[in-house]
Amino acid sequence: MQIDLRILRFDPERDKKPHWESYVVEADPKMDRILDLLHRVKWEQDGTLTFRRSCAHGVCGSDAMLINGRNRLACKVRLEQLGRKITIAPLPGLPVVKDLVVDMEGFFSKLRSVQPFLVNESVVPARERRQSAADRALIDDTTKCILCASCTSSCPSFWAKPEYVGPAAIVNAHRFIFDTRDEAADERLEILADKDGVWRCRTIFNCTDACPRGIKITQAILEVSQAIQERQV
Repeated sequence: MQIDLRILRFDPERDKKPHWESYVVEADPKMDRILDLLHRVKWEQDGTLTFRRSCAHGVCGSDAMLINGRNRLACKVRLEQLGRKITIAPLPGLPVVKDLVVDMEGFFSKLRSVQPFLVNESVVPARERRQSAADRALIDDTTKCILCASCTSSCPSFWAKPEYVGPAAIVNAHRFIFDTRDEAADERLEILADKDGVWRCRTIFNCTDACPRGIKITQAILEVSQAIQERQV
């Protein structure tokens, strides 16, 4: 089957602004994924096409992009889900480096601001810091984040106010705020109580829809918001 593929291209060395380029690609709709199409374009038609990819199995999150108007992972979307006409653009709301590659430094800076790592100053036990199954269940969902930025770059609050810490950072803060082994929950809650923290969320649910891992992101944000309110009582 022939696929009509349109890709939003931008090369800062030659282009003043992004522009669409069209390609016709032979593909098997039941077997091929968007990443396969991009490989064929780059290897067989235009070697200058630039995009990120690594594991090709939906684990690394590096090939997140805007596919037919929705943030998705190129390695996970089969052609039979989309039809013959497909458009691909870089993730919205992030600076474009070239073609489908965006600058992730601002995204990771916000992630670092919420301390996405275990903080525990107690004596390290001989084997491990154990927790019950019930305690683990509190954070089970938010441990699945692969930092693809699909959620944050789909958020209208982030588009309107880039200073907003964003859904991905809040999800990763949630993972440690509710981890019974961690000792820095109050510090993270204070960070997220800032004007550019959780209160910028408008519960639009774009983030939840965009997440390739099915994380209940809006629910996690609301749980962090509630924890901040309870802390202030």
